[in-house]
Parts: sequence; C-alpha cells; structure tokens
Amino acid sequence: MKSDGEIMEILAAYDRTGSFRAAAELAGCSHHTVAKHVKARNSGAPIPGMKPRTKITDEYRVIIEQLIGESSGLIRADKVHEKLISMGYTGSERSTRRSVAELKRSYRLGNQRNHLPWVTEPGLWLQYDFGDGPVVNGVKTVLFVAWLAWSRFRVVLALPDRQGPTVFAALDRTFRLLGGAPTYVLTDNEKTVTVMHVAGIPVRNRSAVTFARYYSVSVLTCEPRDPATKGGVENAVKIAKADLVPTETNLRPAYNSFEELEEACDQFMAQVNQKKHRSTGQAPMDLLTATEQGALHRIPDEPFTLALGESRKVPMNTSMISYENARYSVPGRLLGETVWVRTVGVGLQATVVIVHQGVDGPEQVASHLKLGPGMVAVKSEHFSGNQEQKIPGVKEPKPRTQAERDFCAIGAGATTWLCEAAAVGTDRILVKMAEAVSLAKLHGTAAVDRALGLAATHHRFGYEDLRSILACEVVGNQPVKHQGSEQSSLTQGTRSWADFGATEPTGEQ
Repeated sequence: MKSDGEIMEILAAYDRTGSFRAAAELAGCSHHTVAKHVKARNSGAPIPGMKPRTKITDEYRVIIEQLIGESSGLIRADKVHEKLISMGYTGSERSTRRSVAELKRSYRLGNQRNHLPWVTEPGLWLQYDFGDGPVVNGVKTVLFVAWLAWSRFRVVLALPDRQGPTVFAALDRTFRLLGGAPTYVLTDNEKTVTVMHVAGIPVRNRSAVTFARYYSVSVLTCEPRDPATKGGVENAVKIAKADLVPTETNLRPAYNSFEELEEACDQFMAQVNQKKHRSTGQAPMDLLTATEQGALHRIPDEPFTLALGESRKVPMNTSMISYENARYSVPGRLLGETVWVRTVGVGLQATVVIVHQGVDGPEQVASHLKLGPGMVAVKSEHFSGNQEQKIPGVKEPKPRTQAERDFCAIGAGATTWLCEAAAVGTDRILVKMAEAVSLAKLHGTAAVDRALGLAATHHRFGYEDLRSILACEVVGNQPVKHQGSEQSSLTQGTRSWADFGATEPTGEQ
C-alpha cells in the first residue's frame, strides 16, 4: 500500500504528463496503480486504504484482550505468547507482539482518564512536593517546591531532609513569604502527612492535623501513584531541578556549602516569579501582590512549635540535652524548661540550632556544630553560678565530723595529703590526721600545712614521716647563733695548764 506522500507524487506525475504509463515511469510504479488513484480523485472519493487482512491471531483475540484486561494493560507480549502456545497457537512471536501492541492501544484508549479543567480561585490552593537536590560536601539535599495555583507563584527552599519538623518549618516559611496561608494544601502521601490507607481512605498523621489546625488550613493528599492530580507542582519541581542541580546541561558548578545552595534558591525564586508566565501573561509576583495576597488568610505571629524542631526537656541537674545520640549544652537558666532542636545545613557545615519559646516568642538560645553519635558539645558560658562540672574520679574533701573539719582547716596541704593518702590506701589514716592536728597546735598550722604538702608531693605517708619533715622544717627555719673567736672569747682558756707535769728547775748555779 502506498503512503500518502507516494500517492501525492503519483498524482503530481500524472498532472505533468497526462499519461498513465509516463506517470508510472516517473513515480516508479505500475500504470494500473496510477489509473486507480486518478480515478479515485476524479470521483471525489478519499484515498483508498488498505483492506484489513486476516491474521493468525484473530481467533485468539478474545483471549489476548482478556489477559490485557486482567493485568490492567501491563502484561508483556512474551508472556501472552507463552500462554497462546500452550493453547495450540502456531504463529510467530512477532505476530503476537503486533497483536498485543494493537490491543493495548485500544485498551488504553478505552480506559484513559479525561480530566476536567482545573479552574482555580485566588487564595484557594497551594501544592508542594520534593525533588532530589544537589550533593553538598558529599551529603544529599532536598528541594522543597511550593506552587500557588492561581498566581503560579513558586517557593523553592533547600532542606537537609524530609522529616516532619523540617517540612513544617519549610511550610511556615512558605506562608510567611506568601504573606498568608491558603485554604487548601495539597501534597503526596508522605509519612509526615499520611501514615496509612484503610479501604482507600488516608489516615492522617497527628502532627499534620495539629499543624493544619494551627494555621487554619486543610491538608489534602492526591491519589496514590497519580501525579496528574498535582501536575502544576510536578512541573515546578522539574524546572527547579533543571536549574539548581549542577549538570552538564546547565554548567552550574558544585556548591561549596549549604548556604550557597540557599542563596541559589533565592535567586531562582526571584527570577521565575518576576518573569511573565505563558498561561497568564503576567508575572506571578504581580498577581500575588495585586490580587491573591488579599485572599490569603493571616497566620499566627509565632511559628508552629514543631516547625522549630524536635522538643527536648532540659534536666534539672544539668543543662545538657540529647539530640540524635549526641549531647549539646544549653544556657543554665533553662534548667527544667522545654527547648526545640533542629538541624540547619548539611555535611561539615551542619549546625544544631536550639530554640526556646519564651514570653517574647521563640528565641535561639544556642547553636553547635552537628556532632556524631556519642559526642558531647559544651560551651563554658552555659555553666555558671551554682552549676559545676563533675569529673568521674575527681573529688574534693567534704568534712563531716569535727576531727575531719579540724584537719582540713590546717590548709591546702592537708587536703592534698588526704586525697593522695586515700588514693594509695594509707593505713590508720585517721590516727595520722589527729597527730597532724596536735602538731599544728604545737608548731603552728603554717608549718604543719607545708610539711603535709611536702609529704603528699613525695608520697611519704609513714608514721614518722610527718614528724621528720616537720623537724627539718623547724631546724631549717631557726636563726643562726654567732660564736666568738678564741681571741675575743671570755671563756677561761687552758693556758695555765700548758706546763703541767714538766720538770721543775733545781736552783743550782
């Protein structure tokens, strides 16, 4: 059968030559073919089509239609061919594939949904969805895209994840960028919104219900696996990813930090919202500020608490909270208070932000670099006043009896001696402490305190060690006595005894 183009060439050749054979020679076909098409044109009949031929699959047509219907048009042709072979089919697999393709087209045509046009109103619908964001410092990010249906205004935010507090914080920021909240918010069946389906009815997440009540909006979800119900935001996600995610087509360089990605999102929003939309012929920013913003209802001045992050209760005995298996310090004035924690940024630049809801509204009270499990982040300014840091194994003497108080009152050397002597298991330590108190009354607390300090330094905890050290200290501190020489001394000498026992003179001359 000739195609439409070939038939037009045959008729054109006949018009130039006026001969069936000459036209056939020019067109490369039989002169009978030329005569047939010329006759059909002169009689005003349409171009003849090919008569349907009998196929080997015709007697199995009902079976193939049944298999396609049972599988909702998803069964493969090779599986159909296997079933037909078992029923005595002798045709080729190619014939089966052609028949299956033809019947699948008919099935889709008969089951195709015919969507009514969606006529929106100002301030009525907001749709949001997520897209895979760029990788920043080896960590994946998420693009949050919200689309205001009437004005086509788009909000694109960079998120570290798709958890509930993060999503609620993004929605809160979206409402504030729009200048209010719409009546309906439509999204996918995320776990943050829908926890399960029962008989096709979505069961809402309690946090989403509380969020919707707080902002006076209705959070709705589309049909599962049916993106056609929110095609506007789906297209907005596709455009945002094509511009913001670095690829070979947009030649965008990789982001060095999460802050760079956030800045790129702001620039993208300013660009697309100030450009004329092909459907409305106006810029979304102009439609929002001129008309739709007045139809949005006011939102609370303070954000929803879950938008601030996950709640944590600060213990009464330490200003430390636990978040994702790590511990972070908060100001000591928040003992016993409730704070909210969330992560901002990704990778090495990820920061843990801690917010407290006070009388004047939410206030950021602390921020730390995000740590791994089991790690601790402490800021010294968070521990002041009566708060002290306890180090295991390090204790200070706290005397309870009068004897203990008397010994510790000697001085720092005494407390050092007690800690060191206790650490090495000194025996009869109470007796030695009482002896030190007695020596302090005799020689003074200063000398005994120095002696105890020396004993602790050199680990001398014996029975006579303190007395020995104290004796050296006392002798070394005595003043030096000046002695007179032999010439100036008043002591009687031994000169008169020098000649004792010598021979006396006889007196003879």
